[in-house]
Amino acid sequence: MSKRIVIDPVTRIEGHAKISIFLDDAGNVSDAEFHVVEFRGFEKFCEGRPFSEMPGITQRICGICPVSHTLASAKAGDALMAVNIPPAADKLRRLMNLGQMVQSHALSFFHLSAPDFLLGWDTPPAQRNVFGIIAANKELARAGIRLRQFGQEIIEILGDRKIHPSWAVPGGVRSPLTVEGRERIRLWLPEAFATTDVALDLFKKTLETHQREVQIFGNFPSLFLGLVAEDGTWEHHGGKLRFTDSSGSIIADQVDPQKYFEVIGESVQTSSYLKSPYYLPLGFPAGIYRVGPLARLNVCKRMGVPKADAELKSFKKLGRGAVTSSFLYHYARLIEILASLEYIERYMDDPEILSDYLRADAGINNLRGVGVSEAPRGTLFHDYTVDRNGLLQKVNLIVATGQNNLAMNQTVAQIARHYVRGNEIPEPLLNRVEHGIRCYDPCLSCSTHAVGQMPLQVRLIGADGSILNEVTRG
Repeated sequence: MSKRIVIDPVTRIEGHAKISIFLDDAGNVSDAEFHVVEFRGFEKFCEGRPFSEMPGITQRICGICPVSHTLASAKAGDALMAVNIPPAADKLRRLMNLGQMVQSHALSFFHLSAPDFLLGWDTPPAQRNVFGIIAANKELARAGIRLRQFGQEIIEILGDRKIHPSWAVPGGVRSPLTVEGRERIRLWLPEAFATTDVALDLFKKTLETHQREVQIFGNFPSLFLGLVAEDGTWEHHGGKLRFTDSSGSIIADQVDPQKYFEVIGESVQTSSYLKSPYYLPLGFPAGIYRVGPLARLNVCKRMGVPKADAELKSFKKLGRGAVTSSFLYHYARLIEILASLEYIERYMDDPEILSDYLRADAGINNLRGVGVSEAPRGTLFHDYTVDRNGLLQKVNLIVATGQNNLAMNQTVAQIARHYVRGNEIPEPLLNRVEHGIRCYDPCLSCSTHAVGQMPLQVRLIGADGSILNEVTRG
């Protein structure tokens, strides 16, 4: 008789979800599903609103990555107006996005994921969290908090607030960077570089002792998607789309983001509110692809800055062709933090960064506009259709977590096949399955989470719907 294990909720992620692990008649794992059980409805209730309001509205989707949504939305507005924004505005948007990369990646690495591989998979849940990191290594915990704070400071210096800054607008940005703001950023950089170096050394040592996790935490062939510059350099707020396969071969390159729908399809499953995008030429589900730090480092040829370029060479040696282990998302995040700091440092010496020519103005010149930017978790699409008055007729948002949906299912199934035995559901097993999801740092709605004793309910359900076993914690 087939059975199903349910993990509900998944902890230490942004939002609420559950996992179902399906067993076959022999008690072996046959499949897994990652269910998103929240519904927000942003796409529908934005209809009828002026497109100019969207950078402010859509950033409320998320309290962790509002910058990503406001920038992608502003770029969609640029496309509707058919304007090229002033160079200084582009650089300032990029600067804010780099700050977002730093703060979000630092949160993911130090607060959400490090408790597992630094404290140990078998550590009790009450200790396996950021407070456990503080108790075990106070200086490391403080450095991680400060690194995230640095990214947030950049956002606040530019947009007057750390969360939901009303700053990016169609056509550019509202306000310049001041001399005082530039100096605050410049003075913090040495500390940020030092913390990133410590984190990189720490994770490299972790790799030496976690080869099993590298092999089974989401290690499978797939496609990868990210933005790249024309010469293949890493991009985060410009460029065009590139798909590569697991051998590292480019299968689609320099795809205009305005025509993303020619290469990306979207599938809907009844078991989740999360859509499952796929590479359209291969169909569903063969067109599975991954986005985010791992994908961006796989699709690019270089980072474009020296320290991160050196790390990229080490990273690429971990795969044959592409790097396919999702456990290495953690390494990729640290490399992107390093690259972000190097680019931020460059901007501090760019005189144009202080310009007050920051906005282009125009009416509606296109009835459809797409804004694409790299959020920390992956490529983010905002697709708006408007009428001649600029009122939204249709909105489509394709977020990174959705694009990783198929890969997260496969990751959970792969981990479960190695650890699920019969009807026993030990706590360390649950944590390993959850960590497979945390590798992707999914952002479901960025709600708050419990700390300490993590709430979790697991049910083993027979084919007839009866509960065969149940484990509850918290």
